[in-house]
Amino acid sequence: MSKLICRMSNEKIYFLTHDFISKLQALDENTKPQWGVMNVQQMIEHMSDSVRIANHKFRIDQPVNPPEVVAKSYAFMMTDRPFRPNTKNSMMGEIPEPVKQPNKQAAIEELQNELDDFIKLFNDNPQRIVLNPFFGELNFDEWLHLLSKHAKHHLTQFGVDAN
Repeated sequence: MSKLICRMSNEKIYFLTHDFISKLQALDENTKPQWGVMNVQQMIEHMSDSVRIANHKFRIDQPVNPPEVVAKSYAFMMTDRPFRPNTKNSMMGEIPEPVKQPNKQAAIEELQNELDDFIKLFNDNPQRIVLNPFFGELNFDEWLHLLSKHAKHHLTQFGVDAN
């Protein structure tokens, strides 16, 4: 792995495990989203669900879209262009899932644990590939990029500076 990729990976790991978590802790749980229907805790739990796909606790058997759509989606995902506001997730209903955790702090702790398990999974097997339902088979660096992009999307959704 080149030093540039390694440095970029380290920056994204730090963003997800420190900056993102800190911004979530500082976010008032009553903040209204600028788009969408999830509240703060639902968004945090949604992020945990996304990380559970990345850490292979929630296994996907096949992409939800045909190969040509997956390829096009992957090409976009790998750019630095953000997801658009109100980007639809075909795996989610119009009404958000009810919260599972007793409070925002417990949801953040769950997210931190899922991120730790994600990093451990790939530390134990750096060559591992894990299927994403929209973007296809992803390695560690690709998952890091996607999870960082996804986290920034949701920070922006709640008016938080994502940088």
